[in-house]
Amino acid sequence: MSEFEKRIVSICLVCLLCMCVAACGVRKDPMEKIKDWEFTVIAEDNVPEELLSMIEEKKAEPFKMTFEDQGFVYICVGYGTQQTGGYSIAVNELYETANAVYVDTNLIGPGPEEKGTNTPSYPFIVIKAEFTDKPIVFE
Repeated sequence: MSEFEKRIVSICLVCLLCMCVAACGVRKDPMEKIKDWEFTVIAEDNVPEELLSMIEEKKAEPFKMTFEDQGFVYICVGYGTQQTGGYSIAVNELYETANAVYVDTNLIGPGPEEKGTNTPSYPFIVIKAEFTDKPIVFE
């Protein structure tokens, strides 16, 4: 082989090696779930007073907010004014990804066998979990 051919082969091998290294790099999807989060749904009686005041101001309209206190984050979702009572809220998911913590809740209306009151209600949920620096994303 001539010196020129050896250089061409060497350059091709270096290029091939670079492509292999680049292709082998593991790219993690920032939306991929790392883990489910442990949490507690807390009763209105156990909600910090400052947070309860904020909820009271916002409860007539749908809202999503977080509140941090003493090493915990409180994740709050309100569904605004409903014409009757008897509603509940389910936490479908609360999980962490590489970039954020995601929360998904669902408003469940009163069933046909349930007698809702004729008084408007303001369903909301307060989820208590360990504090994180990551943003909370409401789905």
